[in-house]
Amino acid sequence: MDASTKKIIIFDDDEDILSICSYILEEQGWEVHTFTDCNNIVEKVSSVNPAVILMDNWIPDAGGIIATQTLKKSEELKHIPVIYFSANSDIQLLAEHAGAETYLAKPFDLDDLEQIINTVLIKQ
Repeated sequence: MDASTKKIIIFDDDEDILSICSYILEEQGWEVHTFTDCNNIVEKVSSVNPAVILMDNWIPDAGGIIATQTLKKSEELKHIPVIYFSANSDIQLLAEHAGAETYLAKPFDLDDLEQIINTVLIKQ
């Protein structure tokens, strides 16, 4: 993967998670873009054109399910893998309902984060 494709978007309203994930991923050479809401999600994702998206379940305003479904309805964006992440015990069902490629339960280990990102990239 070349540097131009190593972009990732994290949608989460928890600043701590954004800063920790950004720090870890930037150390690995990712260009990290973060948003604390999912309003105008198609425009946000189109402007960055990331390789991967991390989507929180409780993201304002519409929520992660609607945000992910909106992306998956877009011809230009539906190929981008979405990793759904949440502390909700039903995360697998939520991720399936949203149409996300996979999921990551919170709280997560940073190794898990790296592993799941690599897994969705290999599948592309």
